[in-house]
Amino acid sequence: MSKIPADLKFAESHEWVRLEGDIATVGISDHAQHELTEVVFVELPELQLATVAGDSCAVVESVKTASEIYAPVSGEVVAVNQALDGDPGLVNTDPYGAGWIFKVKLGPNGKDEFEDLLDAEGYENVIAGH
Repeated sequence: MSKIPADLKFAESHEWVRLEGDIATVGISDHAQHELTEVVFVELPELQLATVAGDSCAVVESVKTASEIYAPVSGEVVAVNQALDGDPGLVNTDPYGAGWIFKVKLGPNGKDEFEDLLDAEGYENVIAGH
């Protein structure tokens, strides 16, 4: 069973979001990293990239496949996790902590988009349906 922290919101495309003020930290869920298996490379988004909710902005590559990472909220990329350059496996070992991928400063619609994301129970229902 995948871990699903109750303090996070989730997109159906398996990204998680932790909101602190107007900064959203984004990563992929424990379920997603488990499905991907061993992550070998993370293509991080560019700093200052304007994100639109639902648009691809990063790529996670595993020994099995490459998977697009979609922005769960609109805004501007203000930080990327440089630690993943040297240790992409952090996405596997600590998906909700050290394995975060990027941070977005919310745009005008970002708060509403965040509120529209799934809570832990809603996300659990999504992955149970797979």
